[in-house]
Amino acid sequence: MSVVINTNTAASTAAFNLNISNANLQKSLARLSSGSKIVSPADDAGGLAVSMRMTAAIRRSEAAATGIQNAISFLQTQDGVLKTAGDILNRIAELATLAKDVTKSDTDKQNYDKEFVALREQLGNLEKTTFNGVNLFGTDGTSTLNVHISEDGQIEAEIHQAALQEAIQTILNAADDALSGDTLAIEDINEAITQVATLRAQNGGEASNLQFALSVLNINKTNLEAANSRIVDVDVAEESTRLARYNILVQSGTAMLAQANVSSQAALRLLGL
Repeated sequence: MSVVINTNTAASTAAFNLNISNANLQKSLARLSSGSKIVSPADDAGGLAVSMRMTAAIRRSEAAATGIQNAISFLQTQDGVLKTAGDILNRIAELATLAKDVTKSDTDKQNYDKEFVALREQLGNLEKTTFNGVNLFGTDGTSTLNVHISEDGQIEAEIHQAALQEAIQTILNAADDALSGDTLAIEDINEAITQVATLRAQNGGEASNLQFALSVLNINKTNLEAANSRIVDVDVAEESTRLARYNILVQSGTAMLAQANVSSQAALRLLGL
């Protein structure tokens, strides 16, 4: 092997390899410390682009899930009010039947009227109930709210602002002495009860539909997260193995560079220096 002074090829090669090993070591350390395989766009430009799209879809899925859960809460509140309306109507039906009892005095019937008036007022107040400022009930059966049930906003489900007023209008229009005066037919009360029951059934169907939509949305979100994890999340065991390898290469490269620099001293010894 030639002994030269101007060029130390062995040292240059050792330095080049050491720089590569050191760069890989720094990347491995960055991946382990961040938990991500993609520390900078240069690591995987295509993977980063896919990951960003998936992350956006995941965030939209979370927002859509929140919207569905809020809609379910809306329906649960609506159903609670409808149940209360049914209970009030049942009590009015009971009072109407009691008022027909021939053994009841006029005073008894007037007391029934007083309770009926209070119940009628409460029934009228129920239709004004809101959920976070949004009316639970509409004036007819056509009032609906659209709920986004997909992360891209392309699929919607309708929920109704139930027509409670329409169902109880006969009761609300009844006179104050409807029971004692026998002007409110039990058949009319039963019809109102039937309509409220129908509204509750409609409410239950819509809530069930939203529950299924929420389940599908959560499944999609879970799989998006898993796919995104495969792109960006570092395998700690695998990366730790790489880290150990690069660490050894840096140490050995440093030693070889030192050895290459020492070998150049042979030229000086030949010159007697």
